[in-house]
Amino acid sequence: MNYHTQAYPQLEEVEVLLEEEIDTDECELVVFNDDVNTFEHVTKILIKVCQHSVEQAEQCTLIVHYKGKCTVKKGSRNKLKPMCEAILDAGIQAAIV
Repeated sequence: MNYHTQAYPQLEEVEVLLEEEIDTDECELVVFNDDVNTFEHVTKILIKVCQHSVEQAEQCTLIVHYKGKCTVKKGSRNKLKPMCEAILDAGIQAAIV
C-alpha cells in the first residue's frame, strides 16, 4: 500500500496543477538592437517567426532601433523558446525574460 497516495490523494493533482501554472507563467520574448542587422531582415524574421503583420513587425523593428530592445511576443516559456531560437539562428539578438 502506498501511504503517500492513500493519505494524500490530492497531492498528485496539486503537483500537476503547479507544473501547468509554471508553464503558463507569462514570459516575454525580447529582441535587442545591434549594428549588424538591417530593418528589412529584422522585419522579415518577426513576420516569419512571430507571425506578426507587416505593420506590427515594422513597429517592433523601429522600437528595437530607437529604444534598444522590444518585447515582440508574450507567452509561456515553452511557446517562446522555439521562436527565440529561430530569431537567434537568424543572427538577431533575443532572449526570454
